[in-house]
Amino acid sequence: MGAGFSDLLDRDDGRTSLGDVPESCAASILVCLDPPEICRLAGLNRAFRGASWADFVWETKLPSNYKFLVEKVLGDKTTPEKSSRKEIYSRLCAPNCFADDENKVGNEMVWLEKSSGKVCVLVSYKAMRITGIDDRRYWTHIPSDESRFKQIAYLQQTWWLEVVGELDDFHFPAGTYTLFFKLHLGKPSAASKQFIGGRRVSSSDQVHGWDKKPVRFQLSTSNGRQTASSERYLAEQGSWAHYRAGEFTVDNPDVPTKIKFSMMQIDCTHTKGWLCLDSVLVCPKELGDGVMMKQLI
Repeated sequence: MGAGFSDLLDRDDGRTSLGDVPESCAASILVCLDPPEICRLAGLNRAFRGASWADFVWETKLPSNYKFLVEKVLGDKTTPEKSSRKEIYSRLCAPNCFADDENKVGNEMVWLEKSSGKVCVLVSYKAMRITGIDDRRYWTHIPSDESRFKQIAYLQQTWWLEVVGELDDFHFPAGTYTLFFKLHLGKPSAASKQFIGGRRVSSSDQVHGWDKKPVRFQLSTSNGRQTASSERYLAEQGSWAHYRAGEFTVDNPDVPTKIKFSMMQIDCTHTKGWLCLDSVLVCPKELGDGVMMKQLI
């Protein structure tokens, strides 16, 4: 079978082969495929390799807001004119830090999901307003290789949990998006580097208070036009988990969207503690668990 396929690529008996396909025809085929498939077919022959660099092929794979991303994230207004669309796609697939203002430099990140070109955004806890975050009796900052931002916030104990954040004036492509908080019950044992059965050991024996009252997660978009909320008991100890706050829909990608999000448990009848907060993830609803699992790597 392999030999037969090889014959199709390169015949010397005068008959037409796959190697005779014009580059323009190869490009018309590639435009119907997903980015990973385009990259695989680029290795077939010279025609497909050349077609795989065609701007009109990658123009259809880039999100509608890619020029906004290039300017905001890559910081270059001239990139769309001087770079190929394939190069732009590749650069945007890498996690790129950006900032809404100078106080959030390096604390927000955006990238394209490689297979679909969908836009995903990550906001570090450091870009959020957290009650008591500067008081070491309650919160500490811990280096962590389990975070894309290389640092997490660890809550030892508190009566009042309140975390509020915003994503200002971001141009999302049209679609429905889900917002998640990335949390960990228990203190990851990063310092000891202990592993059991190939998994990192986490200390969770002092987790307390999260089974008394649920945590309320909320989000709202520009001018309060869309709101969502949910309540969850935090119960997944010893591993990172994504807690869904809600969904919002973008109809017009040319209009910037401002998102405000929060998580609260302010019942002061009991203390709660041993919680780690990493970030907030915003991703297209259809990507679901696939993107979230990648966040845990």
